[in-house]
Amino acid sequence: MAIPKKSLGQHWLHDPDILAYIADAAQLTPNDTMLEIGPGLGTLTSRLLARAGRVVAVEFDVDLARKLPGQFPGKNLEVVNQDILRFDPSRLPRGYKIVANVPYYITSKIIQTFSECNNPPSMMVLLVQKEVAERLAASPGKCSVLAIAAQVFHQVDTGVVVPAALFTPPPKVDSQVVILRRYDEPVVPHDWQPIFFCLVKAGFSAKRKKLRSSLAGGLQLDKSYVEQLLSRAHISPDARAEELSIVQWLDLARLYAKKSE
Repeated sequence: MAIPKKSLGQHWLHDPDILAYIADAAQLTPNDTMLEIGPGLGTLTSRLLARAGRVVAVEFDVDLARKLPGQFPGKNLEVVNQDILRFDPSRLPRGYKIVANVPYYITSKIIQTFSECNNPPSMMVLLVQKEVAERLAASPGKCSVLAIAAQVFHQVDTGVVVPAALFTPPPKVDSQVVILRRYDEPVVPHDWQPIFFCLVKAGFSAKRKKLRSSLAGGLQLDKSYVEQLLSRAHISPDARAEELSIVQWLDLARLYAKKSE
């Protein structure tokens, strides 16, 4: 068996029940094209090939990428030796799905990349750090930029928790399956997304501070102006960024745009 490379965040999952659970969560049919990120030893790949019509596996590790095709002769498997953040999703058919045991250190970047690309997946089933799964599915009161960015585009649900002991080598924390189902249309219309995310990032730029301060500092605005803006949006200036819903951020963005005209 290949030795996991710490530098690439490799942790092999072998538990057959969890592997089957992840593959089943993607609701695959013979008509589906599946993009697998970081197939590693191919333990999840075999389950995906049994359910999907086609699997495109993107593996950064050159040794693993070279060995993988030989494990599945005659199967509709394409192995791409590439950094997933450089992969062009336009080469895939619309409605493709993603399944991945995601290296912890690039989880957020993968979600951002495939949420905002021109050909996004219809669904992502990701095995991520448990804390990240909880953050992605968080409701107002515990929101983060990551949660808002994911929930603008997806219905986010958490799945089974996977103990660290089921991996080789065991990571320092438990993992959890998270399922992101793409909305037909994002919660925030495309034209509003730039100003929406500008406000969100400003609000979270000093998330321990109250909104009157974090927005004023992040947008370089006068506090009295920010207080008026919040008042018109029916948001308390004493609230913190994590307390706001996506709808409240969008209302605030629309009011801010009017005042900026």
